[in-house]
Amino acid sequence: MATDVIVPALGESITEASVGQWLKQPGEAVAADEAIVALETDKVAVEVPSPVAGVMGEQLFQTGDTVTVGALIARIVEGGVPAAAVPVPAAAAPLPAAAAPVPPAAAPAPAAETPAYDVISPAVRGLLDTYNLDPASVGGSGKDGRLTKGDVLAAIEAGTARLKSAATPAPAAVAAAAAAPAERREERVKMTRLRQTIARRLKEAQNSAAMLTTFNDVDMTAVIEARAKYKDMFEKKHGIRLGFMSFFAKAVVLALKDVPSVGAAIEGDEIIYKDYADLGVAVSSPGGLVVPILRNAQAKSFAQIEKDIADFGDRARKGTLKIDELQGGNFTISNGGVFGSLLSTPILNPPQSGVLGLHRVEDRPVVKNGQIVIRPMMYLALSYDHRLIDGREAVTFLVRVKEAIEDPARLLIDL
Repeated sequence: MATDVIVPALGESITEASVGQWLKQPGEAVAADEAIVALETDKVAVEVPSPVAGVMGEQLFQTGDTVTVGALIARIVEGGVPAAAVPVPAAAAPLPAAAAPVPPAAAPAPAAETPAYDVISPAVRGLLDTYNLDPASVGGSGKDGRLTKGDVLAAIEAGTARLKSAATPAPAAVAAAAAAPAERREERVKMTRLRQTIARRLKEAQNSAAMLTTFNDVDMTAVIEARAKYKDMFEKKHGIRLGFMSFFAKAVVLALKDVPSVGAAIEGDEIIYKDYADLGVAVSSPGGLVVPILRNAQAKSFAQIEKDIADFGDRARKGTLKIDELQGGNFTISNGGVFGSLLSTPILNPPQSGVLGLHRVEDRPVVKNGQIVIRPMMYLALSYDHRLIDGREAVTFLVRVKEAIEDPARLLIDL
């Protein structure tokens, strides 16, 4: 008996998705509620579970195909026998002792188990091939230990990924390879649904908003000293490290109170002002940049902000963010400094009217009280919709953030 697997509801206003990866192949055993396929929507990846236990049967779509909500995508054969469990025909009767063959030499010890390429997504496979990496040296954090793009990038950054082993070529082969011209290759890869959405929304932001960016720099000395003084006690009490993002989130909340237009939005011929701070926090995922929402940031403690941001980053790498966690928000913080960016002009996330770009901290000479001193400095960039926010308001907002970071006591006494 075969049970149909239907594409489930994917979230408000989302009617279709793309098949990102089949997690089970025909003939493999499937448990009830076990994920069998990952679908890519405009925002996140959604895993579709099997409604019953059985064996993976027919797959009606291939990777990259578009499917709609309610469509039949696969079938599960209840009571089926997995392909690996099919009995092998009995071996022929043994030869008489006199004619028995000489036992073969002992087989070499098996190498470390390497993830099969047929269960590694094309994006991850391409990254492994680009760096010539051994998949067995990269720990998988995805479903059933599958490798994700974030796993590979993290292993490269940590230096734990190993190159694929290869037999040493004969001298003649080396000479022939040296004499051959360098191969020129091109690869055509279809954009993922998430990347298509990112591209479309970024272009919409440029077309619909009168976008402008203003800059300032901030002395990070006070924040760095506060972290150094309290980081051990903070982590011991709250179980999370004290980072820069909680300081900037608190500073943005403070600045939004003084300049509410930066957190407002234009809808038709009306302006919507909000007395809360739902902050989008841009985080990197294997499919691209996503912006989960830190809701009611004005009511959260430093520890809760750090925990929420860490959770967003972890689940973004695993592709398990929920769609409703990516919707809404009235201001965004994007930290390009973690990738080494010195300065940038961040693009708005419509219908939001402001986005704050953070950058790397580096020692620079600055003048303090008439003396040239070295200070850890960071450039700040505020992109805003000039239709709603005047230059005076934008500069005031950025100065409020700067003042709060350079004197963190303001965050405690609401100044």
